[in-house]
Amino acid sequence: MIYITGDCHGKFHKFTTEAFPEQKEMTKRDYIIVCGDFGGVWEPLEESSYEKYWLNWLEDKPFTVLFVDGNHENFDRLYRYPLVTWNGGCVHQIRSSVFHLMRGQVFSIDGCRIFTFGGAGSHDIRDGILDPSADAVKIRNWKRDPEKQFRINRISWWKQEMPSEQEMQEGIRNLEKWNWKVDYIVTHDCSDSTKEFLGDGAYACDELSSYLEEIRCRVQYKKWFFGHLHDDRAVNDKEILLYDQIVRIW
Repeated sequence: MIYITGDCHGKFHKFTTEAFPEQKEMTKRDYIIVCGDFGGVWEPLEESSYEKYWLNWLEDKPFTVLFVDGNHENFDRLYRYPLVTWNGGCVHQIRSSVFHLMRGQVFSIDGCRIFTFGGAGSHDIRDGILDPSADAVKIRNWKRDPEKQFRINRISWWKQEMPSEQEMQEGIRNLEKWNWKVDYIVTHDCSDSTKEFLGDGAYACDELSSYLEEIRCRVQYKKWFFGHLHDDRAVNDKEILLYDQIVRIW
């Protein structure tokens, strides 16, 4: 079985037995995929007691947890976890059954071929990205102002939220290996055209959504699942925006 859901932001209560009773029939050979903003790796330097508790709690669940990265992850720490090959693609192993699915990979999971591409541009940074040393006073003052939308470099924002050219080319190469045909696509962001449809101009397109537009036009796929926009909505018969819902796809 494969289930999929949207952003967690370090809050994993939707995976309790009460909220998700289907897990009673699951084993470690069954999977839940999170469409980015997993948030379980967030603290600046190392696992906090809070993170350790919840990552171990997920490890103790009967299923295996998989996630693509979003724009709200601590990439400095995320990329320090062991890099291994798993089910045909590259992952960071957070726990023995908690894996970060890296960008531009094609995984074979429970008989399904799944293309993954995490990341997104943050849309809550209207007032900018501040430096923790140079902007210390401004940070202290702005934290008291609820109108300010800002992030702090390498504390609450990382440039790796947007993909590198190498990651995008890795995705192209891996899709070419499979003749541009997969069963499912799992991302955090969505394509230009989907973003324009959902936001009616409110969501800015960028290099990543343009790349995903190319993917949308070239790849044969059954369903595309994404998060980031904090809603549960079927965009059309193939593209599904997820947030709170947990949906079985296989």
